[in-house]
Amino acid sequence: MLKWALLAGAIVSEVTATLSLRAAIDAPWWYAVVVVGYGAAFTLLALVLARGMPVGVAYGIWAAAGVALTALLATLLFDDPFTWPMAAGIALIIGGVLLVETGSHTAEKETV
Repeated sequence: MLKWALLAGAIVSEVTATLSLRAAIDAPWWYAVVVVGYGAAFTLLALVLARGMPVGVAYGIWAAAGVALTALLATLLFDDPFTWPMAAGIALIIGGVLLVETGSHTAEKETV
């Protein structure tokens, strides 16, 4: 259960850092948030991997959630566009991650 909490922390840290890049255009002090956020994201992701989550699953969830949250929050915070094709793309990414996740469980059962 801890590895899922760590992965959630990695996702939140990465999204915060990415959105802070946009904010840093107007206020350079946001670059400090960028550095800390990305550092925390990679540290937490490494801890997730050290606890045994397969890298394909961890990275897939991290990347998919990061893309989805960044797109949605950029729409709210920066008035970036969010279109139906973008929503469909995010849905496809989530579907792909679910397939990777279920596939990893199938592989574990086959090797045991």
